[in-house]
Amino acid sequence: MSESPLDIDQIALTELVACHECDLLMRKPQLAEGQLAECPRCGHDLYHHRSQVVRRSLALVIAALLLYVPANFLPIMQLNLLGRTSHETVWSGVLGLYDSGMQGIALIVFLCSMAIPLLKLLCQLSVLLSIRWRVGRRLGLLLYRAYHHLREWGMLEVYLMGILVSVVKLADLADLSLGTGLACFIALLLVQVWLEVTMSPHQIWETLEEGA
Repeated sequence: MSESPLDIDQIALTELVACHECDLLMRKPQLAEGQLAECPRCGHDLYHHRSQVVRRSLALVIAALLLYVPANFLPIMQLNLLGRTSHETVWSGVLGLYDSGMQGIALIVFLCSMAIPLLKLLCQLSVLLSIRWRVGRRLGLLLYRAYHHLREWGMLEVYLMGILVSVVKLADLADLSLGTGLACFIALLLVQVWLEVTMSPHQIWETLEEGA
């Protein structure tokens, strides 16, 4: 569904939308479930009106929270080198960096791979519950803003790439077997990506503002 460019000088800001690609300002289209709004100038997707956003997003947030603990505390890999066996987890990696004198790097890894992803999920859960139960919409707005600021700092995909590179390099040096933690970590990353797609920002903002 394409929207025509704005041709009215005086209009409420809540009725306007700007294209993220070409900055065209236009009247916000009214969409039915399943419809997609497109920019008439560049064809960029403005937003998608999805069905049952809150219910589906809540299911994904709960799934992600259930995966969080095994992804970070179950062994990612088992390493057998010169007769010594070790079970490596995300948390043990943070502790290993800290004990090696690299406290700054340990802190960054902890924040980006554990603390901030958890805070993002808790913010999303609180926002969705405030919509579901129709309480605390003002707090929900604040938490949703905080979530958008935290998005740039949660870098699970970068940490996953580091794990995969380590697996490839260590495979020729020691006996290596992958653990359940790696499967949970990958599942957590996929669920979070799915959640980003499902939790339509414009619908969440509109719902929160209506009840604030």
